[in-house]
Amino acid sequence: MRLGIDISSYLECLEAGASYTVFRRRVDPVSYLHDVNGCDIMRLRLWVNPYDEEGRPYGGGSSDMDSFLRLAKVGMDKGYKILLDFHFSDFWCDPGKQFLPKSWKPKSLQELIEILQNYVESSLKTVHEEGIELEAIQIGNEITNGMLWPYGKLSGEEGSPRQGYDSFIPLLKQGIVSAKKIYPEAKIVIHLERSYDKDVYGEFFDEVTKAKLPFDIIGLSYYPYWHHGFDEFFSNVDFVRTRYGKTVWIVETSYGFTYETAYKDSIPFKPLVDKTLFEKGDASEPYPLTQQGQASFLSTLLKKAKSHHVDAIIYWEPLWLPLPGLSWASKEGEEYIHETEKPTTNEWANQCLFDYDGDGTLGLFAFRKRK
Repeated sequence: MRLGIDISSYLECLEAGASYTVFRRRVDPVSYLHDVNGCDIMRLRLWVNPYDEEGRPYGGGSSDMDSFLRLAKVGMDKGYKILLDFHFSDFWCDPGKQFLPKSWKPKSLQELIEILQNYVESSLKTVHEEGIELEAIQIGNEITNGMLWPYGKLSGEEGSPRQGYDSFIPLLKQGIVSAKKIYPEAKIVIHLERSYDKDVYGEFFDEVTKAKLPFDIIGLSYYPYWHHGFDEFFSNVDFVRTRYGKTVWIVETSYGFTYETAYKDSIPFKPLVDKTLFEKGDASEPYPLTQQGQASFLSTLLKKAKSHHVDAIIYWEPLWLPLPGLSWASKEGEEYIHETEKPTTNEWANQCLFDYDGDGTLGLFAFRKRK
């Protein structure tokens, strides 16, 4: 079983002065995770234009083409295979938001298909011309409810026959066809969340299979706070692997090492996942959010994933430290995704594999390839 990392925010971390240590000795974390932990996949997201009309960045790593190319070259130089994660938006995509890029103004589904074709092919031509070898290409990010809304939106109760596949499937197909045109050997990943729910996955991938879309990997997000316990999750893994005969990757996972808020230069970095979230009943807590809890979660996940024939696990943003200037979204980014009520700091720092001072957590030693 392979291991990987999504470090799409890493360049911004370095620009903010991030420093990483293991037992207080300075390390290059990207090299360390490859050479010591055995990670060999680097997943990198790509947004279309993560800046407002005045050029102000949306934050979250400013994952534009320049950032992707720079990070992909870092990864290749250090021995990683690259997974490109197309979001098909200017900023974050997940089941609750799949906004059209600002510059995409289609008047019909067919126009949008043509825009998507041109974007994927031109983007991948640029990537290819820069000498980037892609092992895999992800067509959309957490597309449980479709993508490129409103055209490709799936509506209705999840797990029951939903409306919208007649528009969504042609968009997904065009993304795949365009990607294979430029990178014919790259594996195609289709990525959902709600990873405990067999009904959702059965409905979705039955439709994809019926449409005879060529793809190689079913990618799942697994955050146990929201995606239930190991039993339900791996029951779904077994279900999709057996029913569809595809390779299964966990393309996003993480676990927290503390409940505490970080303070840097008197700026509070309050975690998204903390005791408040659990007290509200909005999430579950299979292990305490401590360094030992993080390590226990990862040790168990790796062991169970191997026994259930998961081919890869990718840790999401293990290097995203709480530093001034780093945020999951700027005010401009929040406005784009209509989430202006949230703080504009890094809410994910307690999920890192390095603590708030940049020293490796116990989870860093657990997320390691074993023979």
